[in-house]
Amino acid sequence: MGIDDKIRNAAEEAGGKAKEGAGKATDNERLEREGQADQTKANLKQAGENVKDAFK
Repeated sequence: MGIDDKIRNAAEEAGGKAKEGAGKATDNERLEREGQADQTKANLKQAGENVKDAFK
């Protein structure tokens, strides 16, 4: 996994956390769910990259 992939995934996860927090603060359930989905997507990408690294 390249360093740029790690940074991109971390940024996507942080953005998801920010969205989730903003959704909670404004009582916006849609924004909160979007943030959770963004975090999940980033975590899945990171897991896929880790699997690829394991087989190198």
